[in-house]
Amino acid sequence: MNGWRPFGLCFVLWLGVAACAFAEDGYDLWLRYRPIEDPERLEAVGELFQGLLIEGRSATLAAAGEELRLGLGGLLGRELPPAERAAGEGLLIAGTPADSPLIARLGLDQRLAEVGTEGFLIFSLTVEGRPATVIAANEQIGVLYGAFHLLRLVQTGEELAGLRIATAPRIGIRMLNHWDNVTPRPSAGTDPSGTVTRGYAGASIWNWDELPGRIDPRMIDYARANASLGINGTTLNNVNAEALSLSAEYLAKAAALANAFRPYGIRVYLSARFTAPMELGGLKTADPLDAGVQAWWRAKADEIYSLIPDFGGFVIKANSEGQPGPEDYGRSHVDGAQLLADALAPHGGVAIWRAFVYDGVAQGEGRPDRITQSYDAFKPHDGQFRPNVFVQVKSGPLDFQPREPVHPLFGAMPRTPLMMEFQITQEYLGQSNFLAYLGTMWQEILSFDTHARGAGSTVGCVIDGSLDGQSRTGIAGVANIGRDRNWCGHLFGQSNWYGFGRLAWDHELDSRVIAEEWTRMTFGNDPEVVATVVGMMMDSWEIVVDTKTPLGLPIMCERGNHYVPAPQIRQDYHRATADAIGYDRTRGGSKAVDQYHQPHADRFNHLATCPEKYLLWFHHVSWDHRMASGRTLWEELCARYEAGAEGAVELARRWEGLRGRIDDGRHTEVAAKLEVQQRDAALWRDTCLGYFQKVSGRPLPASRNRSIPQ
Repeated sequence: MNGWRPFGLCFVLWLGVAACAFAEDGYDLWLRYRPIEDPERLEAVGELFQGLLIEGRSATLAAAGEELRLGLGGLLGRELPPAERAAGEGLLIAGTPADSPLIARLGLDQRLAEVGTEGFLIFSLTVEGRPATVIAANEQIGVLYGAFHLLRLVQTGEELAGLRIATAPRIGIRMLNHWDNVTPRPSAGTDPSGTVTRGYAGASIWNWDELPGRIDPRMIDYARANASLGINGTTLNNVNAEALSLSAEYLAKAAALANAFRPYGIRVYLSARFTAPMELGGLKTADPLDAGVQAWWRAKADEIYSLIPDFGGFVIKANSEGQPGPEDYGRSHVDGAQLLADALAPHGGVAIWRAFVYDGVAQGEGRPDRITQSYDAFKPHDGQFRPNVFVQVKSGPLDFQPREPVHPLFGAMPRTPLMMEFQITQEYLGQSNFLAYLGTMWQEILSFDTHARGAGSTVGCVIDGSLDGQSRTGIAGVANIGRDRNWCGHLFGQSNWYGFGRLAWDHELDSRVIAEEWTRMTFGNDPEVVATVVGMMMDSWEIVVDTKTPLGLPIMCERGNHYVPAPQIRQDYHRATADAIGYDRTRGGSKAVDQYHQPHADRFNHLATCPEKYLLWFHHVSWDHRMASGRTLWEELCARYEAGAEGAVELARRWEGLRGRIDDGRHTEVAAKLEVQQRDAALWRDTCLGYFQKVSGRPLPASRNRSIPQ
């Protein structure tokens, strides 16, 4: 996967080094296609795939054929020839009824109707006396998705005989939000290609300065990786948008990327700056009810679609953290969203209006509770938005904390399509220095039962539309991708890109299953490696929660970088005194509990029934409060911070045990990251407990691992 190049040359070069060790640097992601090591499985798989038949001509079908030849060629150690030149009996057939007369003759209409426009079938049968494996879909993009799925089965050692697979995505728009800046920030020096806000893997991958004249081969590898997961959309620029991104110069650059991504089923979206009519168009206002402003946005949409016929639409952050928006003109979020939705509607585009709104003023006595502001701003407008408007809601009501309760808007707006916003980049979870597999967190959120329409009203059912009959559905992930050779800064960060894509396709997939898939595709099928790595991944999120936000304490970090512990400047969130700690969000406090449906509202409101993982999120609790463990709150808090530090040590120990079973390059790279995690987890423990010990006046429990400065 080291760049896109003519397959013939790629395969000839590959054959020349097939017997040699592969250099591993993480660039190949989960699409490594290394040779099958088990001789019996190699023989069995080889018998199934002796030749390839793809009928029809298009860029998407060509991409599917290329991937199957590249993937199976690498896994089998030999070329996969066209069907007519196949030496053996096993055939691989892929296509749609419209493109392939052979598939059309199989009578798949009823089965294909069940998988829709993006789904696919994979099944075994006999064709003209020869055993065959068929990938069939209604649309060509389904064929490509099916090709990647079949390769995943081969890579992970799944049984390939007697296949009967039918699958389709449960959510319509499955997109990455790149917070890439069009122009470099002052801190970026002379780098002309732009920085990434909350990016921990290098500069922007888009190479804005080279576009539209040159498409970096890495863009095709990016598209392949996303298509392998069924991700079908990408927002190119930061939600704190620059008007320049909508200029003619940068629309040409976006169009070049859209052309490169189109064969892989990926639509391009852009974040839009609300005051662009003033900054680019010279208007004196951006008032959404102004006729001139409305005409400007209609003309801009026409311009975009003339360049990008399948443009997805706009993502908008407005009236939050200093960003301009409709409230600057005395208008509502509905007015702002309608303005852009109406401009996009004739072209089939959507306006994705982010619900992350708060006044940006630090919390303190007498200030509104930040976590209630989004609900209060959007709940009253349910049912008032245009049909092509999404309200994009962060997974929790604060700001991507390692753990926070589910956002109460999920289940609260039955007449409005809500798009989930997860953060793949680890802003508050150790950034690119910590191992934190987020599939477990996302599964906890997606399976949370809101009780909005009674039991079974899960967040997953809200965003897939099934709870309230929504036909437009979407999910977004803030990308962790940069120009680092391994894409994500931390090799294990790739698992979160992968995990997001798999859950976007099917939000009921088990996070452990996803972790095992990624491990097998990334490190191979050695049972000890798989068991150890999956175990590390499944434990890692709770370790980071204990390190950063034990018992529901949010934002214990410095302002700005969100990495260094700084409880001394975060009193507005922890509210620690000599007697107690935590934010009172009960009915006697900010009343945030009543934004949830019953029985959650009552359960969160009462100290005795509030889950301990959210205890200090919802309650101001005495240090002497007795916990389920039998310890006092102070003792429990100490134990949790200690568990975070000790967990980081344990991750490093388990990884060290794999030395010699994983290539030296990647093992050394991850070991170095785990060493940093150990150091910084200990710093979090020492800093936070040192501060809270001084505030509370309570003695620190004895610990051989702790050396907290007094």
